[in-house]
Amino acid sequence: MAELARHVVGNDARTKRSVLSGHVQGVGWRPFVYRLAREQGLTGRVRNQLGEVEVIASGSSVALRKFERDLIDQSPPLSRPGIDSIDRIEYENFREFEISESSAAADARIFVPQDFFMCDDCRQELNDPADRRYRYPFINCTQCGPRYTLIEALPYDRPNTSMARFPLCADCNREYLDPADRRFHAEPVACPACGPQLSFFNKEDASTVLADEALDAALAKLRDGHIIAVKGIGGYHLMCDARDFSTVDDLRWRKHRPAKPLAVMFPLKGEDGLDYVRRYADLAPEEAGLLVSAGRPIVLTTKNGNNDLARNVATSLSEIGAFLPYSPLHALLLEEFGSPLVATSANISGEPVLTENLEVEARLSGVVDAFLHHNRPIVRPADDPVYRRIAGGMRPIRIGRGCAPGEIAMPWQQQQPLLAVGGHMKGTVALSWDKRVVVSPHIGEMDSPRSLAVFEQVAQDLQDLYGVQASRIVCDAHPGYTTHRWARERELPVETAWHHAAHASAVAAECGLSGQSLVFTWDGVGFGEDSTLWGGEALLGSPGAWQRVCSLRTFRLPGGDRAGREPWRSAAAMHWACDKEWAGCPDSDGLAYAAWTRNFNCVETSAAGRVFDAAAALILGKTHVSFEAEGPMQLESLCKQPAASAHLPLEKDPAGIWRGDWRPLLRIMKDDCRSPALRAEIFHSSMAHLLLDQAMAVRDEYGVTQVGLSGGVFQNRVLTEQAVELLQAEGFEVCLPTILPVNDAALSYGQAAEIAARDANG
Repeated sequence: MAELARHVVGNDARTKRSVLSGHVQGVGWRPFVYRLAREQGLTGRVRNQLGEVEVIASGSSVALRKFERDLIDQSPPLSRPGIDSIDRIEYENFREFEISESSAAADARIFVPQDFFMCDDCRQELNDPADRRYRYPFINCTQCGPRYTLIEALPYDRPNTSMARFPLCADCNREYLDPADRRFHAEPVACPACGPQLSFFNKEDASTVLADEALDAALAKLRDGHIIAVKGIGGYHLMCDARDFSTVDDLRWRKHRPAKPLAVMFPLKGEDGLDYVRRYADLAPEEAGLLVSAGRPIVLTTKNGNNDLARNVATSLSEIGAFLPYSPLHALLLEEFGSPLVATSANISGEPVLTENLEVEARLSGVVDAFLHHNRPIVRPADDPVYRRIAGGMRPIRIGRGCAPGEIAMPWQQQQPLLAVGGHMKGTVALSWDKRVVVSPHIGEMDSPRSLAVFEQVAQDLQDLYGVQASRIVCDAHPGYTTHRWARERELPVETAWHHAAHASAVAAECGLSGQSLVFTWDGVGFGEDSTLWGGEALLGSPGAWQRVCSLRTFRLPGGDRAGREPWRSAAAMHWACDKEWAGCPDSDGLAYAAWTRNFNCVETSAAGRVFDAAAALILGKTHVSFEAEGPMQLESLCKQPAASAHLPLEKDPAGIWRGDWRPLLRIMKDDCRSPALRAEIFHSSMAHLLLDQAMAVRDEYGVTQVGLSGGVFQNRVLTEQAVELLQAEGFEVCLPTILPVNDAALSYGQAAEIAARDANG
């Protein structure tokens, strides 16, 4: 380096200070800068400072310009850097280029790194008998491994992680301290001599084995047709042979999950790792690309039917949730098992995924036959993300490990940090300050003590990690939501956002919609401004200033929340509202009808989700379901092509709201002369055309041309793609989120956008 530095002579010698932010920590950025600077003959230093990286480099003007370009162009694959500033400073003649200790800057732009899959280099070492980390389930480097789930504080250094309890051996320490090594400051670095270890607990004989024996015992248990709980990066999976109908059925019975689809993990095979997946699914290019991306999400793919996968993995559905091994432990299990494994979240239904060894044994003792543990603590849970291809893009259904916490820009500057606590279903938390919003991974349904405990932990962790303490809270306006009550119990000021306004603001803010937009917010439940349950709405305006301009014809729904698991109630109520009879109504004792006639325990609703439930009950006989949207999902699976639509009348009510009338659908949905598939196709097409009719009516009245789609109903690919196609054909600009789900997981971000816009607009 000293010899190279001598090339800088005369007035051409200069020193520049660069500050970079973005995803530049936990991704091998500093060693990258170190190697780049040395290759280009520069001297100076690089250091972390809580979310930013400071680079001071001395050399020739030509070398410095090239260095500045290469910092971006050649950055590590997991990084997403941005240059905040480059300034010439007083020349300093450094002896060499070095990596300095991290600095705690008070005004830093912190980015909490996400968890990443095992990189190819580590995978090669994992399978190399000559390597000291051969078959070591916790192999990692600067380009892969856990981050978010083991960080206890920032800056992201080993003493601030759950790996601090594993002192490095001499060999690992040498790698950790060598700037030229791939494991330089790879904070979770470890090896069999100094790192975490596996343990296998067999319930049958209460025996425990460790390390390699634990892995072998787990594989033997899987081969014998048993169900095991496996501790991964963000929590446990329940795993079993995905080809064994009997074992899968046993898992469903034990977990009380009779029909909900189960995710399947496939072995890596072939040049792109997807050969095994292609045996079981027809992969679109976008799906293939996402399966092998750094986040390694679950991707909903179309089953090809030409395989030995147990048919009860995804009962009555045309898709399968496929994903690849993302941790070295999963890779070892799948490679040595040699065929797909069910890998579904180990949790009590609706709760966050379990993370603690003793807790999972206590709470899932009746579900699994054995437990594959390890002793690396999971600081906070992160469930697997789920994506689906809809309307030409890969859309998130659930955000989690590898893609969250995720940051989304906010169009408005905020004066006070805000904590947005979301809704009741598919819970997430958002921390918002300046023009930044960070959204947490999926938490779960907020109706259990564990969900609330994880919610509180995540809410506090986000504030602690980013060094931003909220000075106010925003919650859903529904007073019965757990998150609403929790917010009211804090000592901070509380603001509320209407459920569907938050949906509309989420898509408007994410997609950068300017001016007035029309956003359809179709879902199953949402407390409306008139104290009815909305869910078939279209809102006109912009964040902080929405007005309802469209809705569906309302009906009185008996049984309240029971309607979600008993779709017959929606079908029956729609009949009763029309003075019609339904011969197949399960209300044999007449109690529901009696309650309906007396308006006892009934709520008025316009929810599109409930209309879809009714369609599934009438077309498929799905009068009772075991999970949310089970009936509509099966209904969608029947659709093969668009059908002619029924005309659904559109009328403006006295309040000036365009009401879509679903009544003509009742006869069609019960018409046994048509096949269930044809009836399903007509239903979807009719709802898509109704949406178009409403959009055109609003455009004629207000001139709006931007349309957004938000709400869980738009996870339905058949409906959404037909609606998008119809709208675009009529000249509308259609916006559908790609970063956050359209479902209630986006509410926290939408709530933050609502309040920020209100503040900005006075």
